[in-house]
Amino acid sequence: MKVAVVGTGNIGTDLLEKLRRSELLEPVMFAGIDPDSPGLASAESYGIPTSTSGVEAVLELADELDGVYEATSAAVHKANAPRYEEAGLLAIDLTPAKLGEPVVPAVNAEVAREARNVNLTTCGGQATAPMVAAVSQVARVSYAEIVSTISSASAGPGTRQNIDEFTRTTAGALETIGGARAGKAIIVLNPAEPPLVMRNAVMCLVDADADPAAIAESVERMAATVRRYVPGYGIVAGPDLDESFDDGRFKVSVFLEVTGAGDFLPPYAGNLDIMTAAAVAVGERLAAREGTVA
Repeated sequence: MKVAVVGTGNIGTDLLEKLRRSELLEPVMFAGIDPDSPGLASAESYGIPTSTSGVEAVLELADELDGVYEATSAAVHKANAPRYEEAGLLAIDLTPAKLGEPVVPAVNAEVAREARNVNLTTCGGQATAPMVAAVSQVARVSYAEIVSTISSASAGPGTRQNIDEFTRTTAGALETIGGARAGKAIIVLNPAEPPLVMRNAVMCLVDADADPAAIAESVERMAATVRRYVPGYGIVAGPDLDESFDDGRFKVSVFLEVTGAGDFLPPYAGNLDIMTAAAVAVGERLAAREGTVA
């Protein structure tokens, strides 16, 4: 499937590195608006056509494309999405714009098969919604809360501009994808040096009749599923159960780390790596849906 990438910053450039390795996806345009972007120089060195005209360059090639990856910002994607649809392009959105169908490959990848606009929620959603979903598959989750901590060095301008969207979109993913009745998300940009890898705390309130063994098995199984496309995804502690609530409910806590593959950015930038890895995983499923591969 021939695809374009709009957005030549950290996420877009890391995505480009992964797309180059895919046997099912072919990047044929890398477009942004910053002529000094290191990503543009990388793409040019690989012989991939580039442009500083952003979305306009992609739309000019619409007849030659099957899909487009949006790696800009929530506001930009909200403006671009109707134009992609009018041009007949599949859109895979790496911003927290909350347009289209929200997808986390480990949980609901089948949704991508019917969608024309796929939203990858946020890095926090990609990391934590699978754990909430794992608990929800075997217990009733009345409330889920997550805290995603990322290195300040891995948060570019797009991430910083989208903090509000991040919290809302991630909380929504805990509900719509994770299966929690209510969700809350918190993001922390940690300036520590040396930079730390992405860390996530996931906490779920479940009913008293839940089976702890079933929860532990489901969580481990889900983590293994995520690792198929994000090798650096791992549980560092948990699931831990706290049965101290007066109404009989107990809290399930899982603590995660995500180490990046080091394609374009350092390994500590697992928050970006999980987004770009998920984007490729979804794109390859869409390629299969479109019949461009056997």
